Amino acid sequence: MIRFLYRVTVLLLIAYLLGYALFAVLLPTPAGVERTDAIVVLTGRPERLRRGFDLLGRGLAQRMLISGVDPSVRARELAPAYHVEPRLIACCVDIEQRSFDTRSNADEVKRWMEGRGYRSMRLVTDDVHMPRARNEIASRLGEAISILPDAIPTSPGFRELFFEYNKFLFAWAADRLGI
Repeated sequence: MIRFLYRVTVLLLIAYLLGYALFAVLLPTPAGVERTDAIVVLTGRPERLRRGFDLLGRGLAQRMLISGVDPSVRARELAPAYHVEPRLIACCVDIEQRSFDTRSNADEVKRWMEGRGYRSMRLVTDDVHMPRARNEIASRLGEAISILPDAIPTSPGFRELFFEYNKFLFAWAADRLGI
């Protein structure tokens, strides 16, 4: 019995390490110029919003949701901060300020996408965050809405990759277990 447990433990450790290696070397990349109904930007690094505004300005979507915005931030403050025409923000940008983590982002994205009747979205977030964010959002939206991952390249270190890989595993397991 001890030998069996030892072998199972070793196999699980090998699977974990191989998964980590694949996670680290297969980080998502930026998407091309495919058009979608919507752009969803998860807040974090400023590059995410820059990318979202650029895509919206080029007409690659009808509307953009910025999810997870600090409650003290106002839409009018984004135009000068990101060198965006105020009318683009007024016509085509929604700010969501209730979410506080990736799971609540996913809930708010679902509500927004369904409320607008959109069938496709471009998800903008960092490359290291994309697998977990995409998984969380896809699990709520289901198969009917397509998600185009548009990852912002970063240079994550071992520690950031390690923590994000474990968050991804926990989120994946929680989703499968219905938690």
